[in-house]
Amino acid sequence: MTDENAKQSPNQPLSTEPYKGVRDFYPEDMFVQNHIFGAMRSAVESFGFLEYGASILEPTELYKAKSGEEIVNDQTYSFKDRGDRDVTLRPEMTPTITRMIAARRRELSTPIRWYSIPNLFRYEKPQRGRLREHFQLNVDLFGVENINAEIEVVSVAAAIMKKFGAKDDQYIIRVNSRKILNYLLNEVLKLDTEKAYKAMKLIDRKDKMPKDEFKTQADDLIGSKSHIFISLLNATSIDDFKKRSMDEASSDIMGVEELANLLDTLKKLGINNAIFDPTLARGFDYYTGIVFEVYDTDARNPRALFGGGRFDDLLSVFGTDKLPAVGFGMGDVGINNFLETHNLLPEYAPKTKLAICTIGQGIDIAAFEFASKLRTHGVSVAIDATDRKAGQKIQAAVKQSIPYVTFIGEKELASKTFTIKELETGGETICSGEQDIIDFIKK
Repeated sequence: MTDENAKQSPNQPLSTEPYKGVRDFYPEDMFVQNHIFGAMRSAVESFGFLEYGASILEPTELYKAKSGEEIVNDQTYSFKDRGDRDVTLRPEMTPTITRMIAARRRELSTPIRWYSIPNLFRYEKPQRGRLREHFQLNVDLFGVENINAEIEVVSVAAAIMKKFGAKDDQYIIRVNSRKILNYLLNEVLKLDTEKAYKAMKLIDRKDKMPKDEFKTQADDLIGSKSHIFISLLNATSIDDFKKRSMDEASSDIMGVEELANLLDTLKKLGINNAIFDPTLARGFDYYTGIVFEVYDTDARNPRALFGGGRFDDLLSVFGTDKLPAVGFGMGDVGINNFLETHNLLPEYAPKTKLAICTIGQGIDIAAFEFASKLRTHGVSVAIDATDRKAGQKIQAAVKQSIPYVTFIGEKELASKTFTIKELETGGETICSGEQDIIDFIKK
């Protein structure tokens, strides 16, 4: 019996461990989490995107229709509610936003720029960069048919990375197009629908298996033309891809010029680390055009951080007019790993700036009144009115990373003179009155 399935003995105390694959966020963890969310929001909102939200529960049929059978059958938390309805804890946000936009399609003006940072659930094996619950920034642009949508959305992704302090050589932006892959599978290799679907999934797994194994599976699936398949996937640039395809297809390959235009424009905008990757497929079935993925270049963390692409057909399942869309999802777990790898995580610095420690009896109310006056001027204050010794109160403030401490007793209140101790250096500063303290703390 695994620890995940083990039952708690009635004679044992409850475990303090969280459910497998999810996290507790202690204050220092929330500090990092809020830093990540803050950088995301700041960058995205600078492009004019508006935040939205939705329930964590969705009808299971929504994912059966749009996310793919693998997601629904193997990776979702799905169950029947007490009304015998099939419901699912959302594994992704794209089906939800398309449902919401379809519901108000005639009321909304385009382009629609929306974002959200929901928590998502997938029942899979927890590992580095992937947990069963995570938070994910979702950025979606609806209503733009041409390449300008991809240019803007990829620019947003690059802006977020810069907001985190990442340099261009620390990550690359891989781009490809489902149009190119569909052309390769359907027009060049002449695969039927079932084999084309399997080949797309094989492409998505190419970098996760040995070359010999990939070749064997390609041979079994495609047959005599597998060498064309492998050759085109090994192209190192768009020009190289064109040259390799000349014998089997027109040089005017569907989607190639569009992709070249994207890469050229991104360079003009100062985004110089975007490259063509013919093996990039992205796992979801709903992508219809350009797809992209941001990848960590550090050998200690060689993995995809996040990605997205174009999905023009999703609204059709709701019986509404087609609406072109481009978007991406950026998970907090992978980004946290990236920031840790590149030493970009912020140093823990809680918002509480001053600990007021009481001395003696009967001055608690005076201390609360004093703290309240400081708070009205923007100083975050915590009060320690316990009966502990002075040294213990200081030690508690140190453990809580509060930078300043002052002790208040009858003498201090009467003289309006307070000694502010800086815990990091041990230095002390004498302040006269509340305003002096406020000026010192906020300097």
